[in-house]
Amino acid sequence: MDQSAAAPKQVSETRIDDGRKPVPATLDQKLEVVILPVSDVERATKFYLKLGWRQDVTPPGSGVVQLTPHGSSCSVQFGAKLTSAAPGSATGYLVVSDIVAAREQLIAVGIEVGEIFHLGPRGLLTGPDPERGTYRSRALFKDPDGNGWILQEITTRLPGRIDSGVTSYGSVSDLIAALIRAATAHGEHEKRIGAADPEWPVWYAAYMAAEQSGTELPK
Repeated sequence: MDQSAAAPKQVSETRIDDGRKPVPATLDQKLEVVILPVSDVERATKFYLKLGWRQDVTPPGSGVVQLTPHGSSCSVQFGAKLTSAAPGSATGYLVVSDIVAAREQLIAVGIEVGEIFHLGPRGLLTGPDPERGTYRSRALFKDPDGNGWILQEITTRLPGRIDSGVTSYGSVSDLIAALIRAATAHGEHEKRIGAADPEWPVWYAAYMAAEQSGTELPK
């Protein structure tokens, strides 16, 4: 690599040290599309359609292919020389609520997915996290060009990771999984109080909102 060409990048590192305030956190800047470097557009399209991703309409003749994973608000694009990055050099995360079920479904359609592993107290260990702790379990797979995807099981967000005033689910399956977790937790709640809880809809709503925002769960 030409060291002289790399030098300006070090100088242009973003810093807020000129006395000006950063852009207000209230300015919406939604991540809409990530560009993938691929060598064969048709092959890549077939691969991502096999994953169950939706192919979106793009301008006729643009040479751009856009696909969106089920439940995702962010899409991927490739084709039409959108990037000079080497094919296979990208890596991304795909968040799932049940990594075991997700991996099985991908394997069932012919996708080669690595074994599930999790982050333990002493590093990476094979298999899902025994307690199915959020953010801990992962599995890897690649597209035909070698672009890597990391499946990660997330059921509860860390504090500050989402807008605490908004509770939403990207898919029916995510909502079902959240309801099942709330029902299980509510069963334990009823055991503690020793009676049926007639206000269970209120409890469910509070539990699901707190779980997603990463705040304290109701007891």
